[in-house]
Amino acid sequence: MRRVKLDRIDRQILHDLQEDGRMTNVELAKRAGISAPPCLRRMRALEEAKVIRGYHADIDAEELGFGVTVFALVGLQSQAEPDLRAFEQLTLGWGEVRETHMLAGETDFLLKVVATDWDSYQRFLTTRLTAAPNVAHVRSALAIRAAKQLSGVPIDVDAKQEAPA
Repeated sequence: MRRVKLDRIDRQILHDLQEDGRMTNVELAKRAGISAPPCLRRMRALEEAKVIRGYHADIDAEELGFGVTVFALVGLQSQAEPDLRAFEQLTLGWGEVRETHMLAGETDFLLKVVATDWDSYQRFLTTRLTAAPNVAHVRSALAIRAAKQLSGVPIDVDAKQEAPA
């Protein structure tokens, strides 16, 4: 894995963009203590290096009718690399699945699934997830509430040394 060296200005840009991705370049530059043109160049370089992967709106799921969040712990029959990749590819086509994480240990995958209600999750579970090739078992954990939901990573702007990304 290639590491990108970041100075304090890069870390400040990342910190501020992570907090507010709609911030103007002028405001971003002001907060970083540089002028707008070099700020834009740094931001583009961070995008090209894939440190910044994209910009997204933070959508309230419940406001759009998705009142249920379930974490599905999926065990596969085979953990051969082609089978793992095939399952990952399959989850890419399921809109209800918002995150797919391969795990070490008893469970092969952790899926974050949103649904309008418990019945719609159960339909997804029985008609798509447990019916998928290579799926041996699924354990479902219904989220009661979220106490913390942050995207990204903690960024220490004032770190003494250059931090790898």
